[in-house]
Amino acid sequence: MQHEQDPTYAKPDMNAPVTPEEAEAAAAANAADQASEVDTLKAQNAELAEQYLRAKAEVENMRRRTEEEVAKVRKFAVEGFAESLLPVLDSLEAGLAIQEATVQQIREGAEATLKQLQSALSRNKVLPIAPAAGEKFDPHHHQAISMVPADQEPNTVVAVLQKGYLISERVLRPALVTVAAPK
Repeated sequence: MQHEQDPTYAKPDMNAPVTPEEAEAAAAANAADQASEVDTLKAQNAELAEQYLRAKAEVENMRRRTEEEVAKVRKFAVEGFAESLLPVLDSLEAGLAIQEATVQQIREGAEATLKQLQSALSRNKVLPIAPAAGEKFDPHHHQAISMVPADQEPNTVVAVLQKGYLISERVLRPALVTVAAPK
């Protein structure tokens, strides 16, 4: 150390008595350091509290916006589906407006309208469940109405009484079927 090499430097005596003025000055300096540290901690605490409140407000705003978006999606979810059914409605109304249609014309109109309806359902991912005779019974897609004796494997579909439907791979309505009874 530089000052220890100085011939005029006198080492402080650690055992020398401290005067009351020196003790008071040391205590004042220590108190000033502590006050400065407390002020720094208070400032940091205030800054963190402000950041917390801002983050909390941001999360609350995001939650509110998300709820509004979900409400809009629910409200207008069927809009596209309803829009695809309007041509079917128009066809039915046009067919009923014809007063003197022949049976052949009514049948052709009904078949064309059915194709429109099937197309609209297909575009909206509503697909039929119509198992073929002999297909294995699937309780996730089929509902057995009865078991009947049949010349086919047990627990297979004998007949479809009513088609079922899937919507985006979720069962909307199971197909009503009769099932081959065990022999």
